[in-house]
Amino acid sequence: MTVLKNKILCSVLMYSTVSLLSTAHAADTLQKIKTSGKITLGYSESSEPVSYAVAGKPLGYALDTCHNIANEIKKELQIPNLKIEYKKVTAEQRIPEVTSGQIDLVCDTTTNTKDRQKEIGLSINYFAAEVRFAVKKDSNIKDIQDLNGKSVVTTKGTTSEKHILHIEKSKNIMLTTSYGKNHTEAFSMFASGKVTAFLQNESILASYIAKSPNPKDFIILGGQALAVEPYAIVFAKDDSKLKTVVDKVILNMWTSGQMDQLYKKWFQSPIPPQNINLNMPQSQIFKYLKTHPNNSGIVL
Repeated sequence: MTVLKNKILCSVLMYSTVSLLSTAHAADTLQKIKTSGKITLGYSESSEPVSYAVAGKPLGYALDTCHNIANEIKKELQIPNLKIEYKKVTAEQRIPEVTSGQIDLVCDTTTNTKDRQKEIGLSINYFAAEVRFAVKKDSNIKDIQDLNGKSVVTTKGTTSEKHILHIEKSKNIMLTTSYGKNHTEAFSMFASGKVTAFLQNESILASYIAKSPNPKDFIILGGQALAVEPYAIVFAKDDSKLKTVVDKVILNMWTSGQMDQLYKKWFQSPIPPQNINLNMPQSQIFKYLKTHPNNSGIVL
C-alpha cells in the first residue's frame, strides 16, 4: 500500500476552502442554473456501478453523489423546484460537453489527473479505483509478464490508454492494443476471445464479469495494482463558486460516513438490473480517502 500511496498521494493537497472571488473570465454555473431553473448532469451508460443507466434511468454511486450536490445547490439558490436533466456522454465527449456549457456536472468515472486540472474544474475526490487486467480463467495467465506479446483491449478516451504505454515501458513487455468505444464494447471484445485481456478499473471489471453469462470463466489478476485512480466530479474550469458548493458536499459525505453507506449500497448489495452483489471489499486507497479527503490528481 505504501507504493500505491506514493503514486497519487505523495503530494496530497488537503481540502481547503476555495475563495468565492472569481476572475473576470471565470464561469458562473450557479448563475446559469438560477436563471434557467435547471441543472444538467452528464453520466455514462456503461460504468456500472458508478455511473450507468437502467431502462434509460441514470443511476449509480456517482449519480447519488451528484444528487446530493444538486440538493445543496437547490438550497443555496433557493430554487425548491430545481429541475434535473440528464445527458449521456462517452469518455471522449464528457470534457468537451462541460467546456462548451452543455453539461453542468459530469457524474461518472473521470479520473483526477494533473493534466485535466489545467483544462476543467475537478472536485475533491469522491472515490478511488485500482487498475487491473481481467483474463479468462483457462488462459493460464497468472501475472502481467504472461501477457507479453498478447492482445489487450481498453476503453477509448479513458486514462487506461496511457496506462498501457506505461506498462509496456516499465514491465518491458509488448502488447497489441485494441479499443472499445465504451466499456460494453471493450468487454464484448474480451469475452468473445478477440483479445486476451481487458484493462480497466477493477470496479468496472468486476461489474461486467458479475453480469456476464458465465462469471466463473473470468478472473481479475491480483497482486499490486497497476495504478490507482481517484475519481472527481467535473465542472467548468475556474468556477470557484460552484467548486465551493461541490467540495463542501463531498467533504461532508466523507466525514459523515455517507460515502461508506454509498459503497455498501453499490458494491456490497444487490444492484439493478440483475440484482447482482459485487461483494467488493473497500480498497486501502478508498479507506485512505475517508481519513484524508483531498483534491490530489495523478500524473500520467
